[in-house]
Amino acid sequence: MEQAALDRVRLIFTLFDADGSGSLEPEDFDLMADRVAAAAVDSGEADKAAMTSAFRNYWTVLAAELDADGDGRITFEEFSACVLAPERFGDALTGFAEALAALGDPDGDGLVERERFAALMAAIGFEPANVDALFDAFGPVDDRIEAPVWISGIKDYYRPDKTGIAGDRLVPSRV
Repeated sequence: MEQAALDRVRLIFTLFDADGSGSLEPEDFDLMADRVAAAAVDSGEADKAAMTSAFRNYWTVLAAELDADGDGRITFEEFSACVLAPERFGDALTGFAEALAALGDPDGDGLVERERFAALMAAIGFEPANVDALFDAFGPVDDRIEAPVWISGIKDYYRPDKTGIAGDRLVPSRV
């Protein structure tokens, strides 16, 4: 696996560990869902509920696939061993990506404004400079990106075979 993919794994594990306990648990995904929904001030309740559901589903899939010792927690070792296997997480990841993009596009025009994108990404825990770099890498026009570009970028982030992707800009050392 490429170093860039390993860096992405480390970062996302740290962000998913919303309570800082050192392992992933269902509460982490509830905490993150609450933060993201709170940041989506212009989004409707249905879209916020879909995001919460996507976070919970993502936890359920991760736990089923990665909790090797069955203790209800996922350690970094468990997470890093196979989280970058898109074939195992495709549906959960797609649901997550689509729900997040929907929060960023509350008017449904297919475009996500920088301010909304930044707020949602900050709620997840990404650093502002990295978020700006990612947004710029997505090729904004009039300070907006296409929602499908963001969805594809999220999916690419979890692909160990992908290098030089826009999502690499989320890793602090890659700004």
